[in-house]
Amino acid sequence: MSRVFVAGAKRSAVIPRGGAFKHLQADEIAAPVIDAVLKEAGLPKDAVQQVIMGNALYAGGNPARLAALRAGLPEHIPAITIDTQCCSGMDALHHGAALIKSGMASAVVVGGMESYSRSPIRMKRPLADEAPAAYDRPAFTPWADRDPDMLVSAAGLSQSENVTREMQEVYAAQSHQNALSAAKSEQPEIVTIEGQCKDAFTRKMSPRFLGRLTSICGQLPYDLTAATVAVEADAAAALLLIGEEIAEKVPAVLAEYISSISLGTDPEKPALSPLAAIEALLQQSGKQKTDVDVFEVMEAFALQGVLTQRYLGPDLFSRLNRSGGALARGHPIGASGAINLVRLTSELIKADLGALGIAAIAAAGGLGSAALFAKSESRN
Repeated sequence: MSRVFVAGAKRSAVIPRGGAFKHLQADEIAAPVIDAVLKEAGLPKDAVQQVIMGNALYAGGNPARLAALRAGLPEHIPAITIDTQCCSGMDALHHGAALIKSGMASAVVVGGMESYSRSPIRMKRPLADEAPAAYDRPAFTPWADRDPDMLVSAAGLSQSENVTREMQEVYAAQSHQNALSAAKSEQPEIVTIEGQCKDAFTRKMSPRFLGRLTSICGQLPYDLTAATVAVEADAAAALLLIGEEIAEKVPAVLAEYISSISLGTDPEKPALSPLAAIEALLQQSGKQKTDVDVFEVMEAFALQGVLTQRYLGPDLFSRLNRSGGALARGHPIGASGAINLVRLTSELIKADLGALGIAAIAAAGGLGSAALFAKSESRN
């Protein structure tokens, strides 16, 4: 089975819903990112054999195909859009790597894209002489009593896991501080679109400011606020995966894909899924968490960050989301997993040869995905 390398990894800035990207469709954000990934790798567009992109909010169509064509890829190159909600962008990697490992492809663009700002308004078709009914989200399980609102589920977990509002606020403030520190240096992973070259939501979070925020869900002292829940956002991210035969032809590889996993967990507690995915991935790859130098874990809720810190323990705290997470950027659903992968690649570029990194994310309905990369310059 072929080894799989990352030859390019780029993303857009993450812009909150209704911001600078509000007039752009998801494919319009993704196209320049795909173009930049191929330019980074120095690979001609006709060398790509498949495009796989995650998207969660568009409810149909094939936005991956739109993005590929808009990016100037030849018409004969197929494209697939997958929807596993928040896991979509990371699951695209899972499927793209499988194509290369199996020998079915040697160069695949994977990633995710989302425009909260331009996502369709969803309506349920009426059965009789009644008006169509609008809805915000589809069902994530077939059982109404096991399909909780994500905020309600997170608030319940905060209480059952004893993660107080104060603990969540401390974590959220640190996420923003890490992101602010990272933004002071050049961020070559970000493709400038509409003049936007930095994540727009990142800011200083003082204890006084956090304390003034009203609760949006849950009961004191375990309630959630606007600062401890990632904001809705627009963004795209993409990676170019290549096999060993292509790796000989590119100037350099950024990282090596080692393994990935996608699994199902308790639909009532989806926020716990990343930890389950990390544990399963470590077992699958024969590694211990202490072997991993970098963790990029999705922060849809500060609760998840606190629980990940507990899992890692104080000796590994510094390895988690070193440049901030989604609390400091925003959550563009179908793109979020791919953004984590781009961030992971960027962190590994700065690491020593052989360093290991894991990215992980959860999705509604009880899904978790995780991927293991290594800093590698190997070819054959």
